[in-house]
Amino acid sequence: MSNIKNIAVFTSGGDAPGMNAAIRAVVRTGLYYNLNVFGIGRGYDGMVQGDIFPMDAKSVANIIQRGGTILKTARSEEFRTVEGRQRAFENLRKHGIEGLVAIGGDGTFTGAAKFIEEHNIPVVGLPGTIDNDLAGTDFTIGYDTAINTVIDAVDKIRDTAESHDRVFVVEVMGRDSGLIALRSGISVGAECVLIPEIKVDYEAMMDRLDRTRKNKASRVIIVAEGDDAGGAFAVAERIKERFPHYDMRVSILGHIQRGGSPTCMDRVLASRLGVAAVEALLKGRRGEMLGLIHGEVTFTPFNKAIKHIGAINENLLRIVDILSL
Repeated sequence: MSNIKNIAVFTSGGDAPGMNAAIRAVVRTGLYYNLNVFGIGRGYDGMVQGDIFPMDAKSVANIIQRGGTILKTARSEEFRTVEGRQRAFENLRKHGIEGLVAIGGDGTFTGAAKFIEEHNIPVVGLPGTIDNDLAGTDFTIGYDTAINTVIDAVDKIRDTAESHDRVFVVEVMGRDSGLIALRSGISVGAECVLIPEIKVDYEAMMDRLDRTRKNKASRVIIVAEGDDAGGAFAVAERIKERFPHYDMRVSILGHIQRGGSPTCMDRVLASRLGVAAVEALLKGRRGEMLGLIHGEVTFTPFNKAIKHIGAINENLLRIVDILSL
């Protein structure tokens, strides 16, 4: 076991449901091991500005069910500079902080890796992002809540679509990753799912819409915001050109996918990884993201975790095709 006595936790990048559950787990595990635990407000920007404060059990009471992050998050241009990182390190040193738990995504871990390189401070990371696009974990904190939010919204959209025999094009988050679109698309029975990883086959999509119109009163197309078609409005326009008689509607779900109370899965995932993160620091680990693979806690170096998953599960795409008839 290391001699660490003071640790800090912060959230960075886009917020994700379950971040508060992770903060709670880190703080209470630190206290369990008789550590002094600090919070850092607004991510790396707060580290540079000295927004660092002690946390106790009461600090994290009644937050496990809350979305967002009580520590807040922000971009930090200053932390991208050598001088900014030096200021951040000096602020940590003022509080005697000897180890960090970073909750975020690829940008968070890229910054952490640079910080370790320059200042040799132990940092471990928890995967907090709704996109589920980090290597080294089956699921990221926030992903399950986000796809359930999409499912709930599209189920409601399907009700009104059925009433009017409409075609809905629904845009979900996923600028670089189609994993929200793909899993939620299967779950809502979407006729088509368009994702950044796969080039859009417009002919196949038009053919499927034409074949299914006699069997279905409503049809739903799920589009990831980063797909090569140009987003939901562009897709709807192409469909309208081909089928001008279709009653088309577009719905962009936007930031509702980031909010809301985390699901049971996200709360348990965040809690397990939060406990493991503190124990990892005490065991002398650093420069690694903790994840869960096949139910077991795993460790992946930051430089490997931030490489986005490039291969989409072909079987999931096949399922969309089979079940869309």
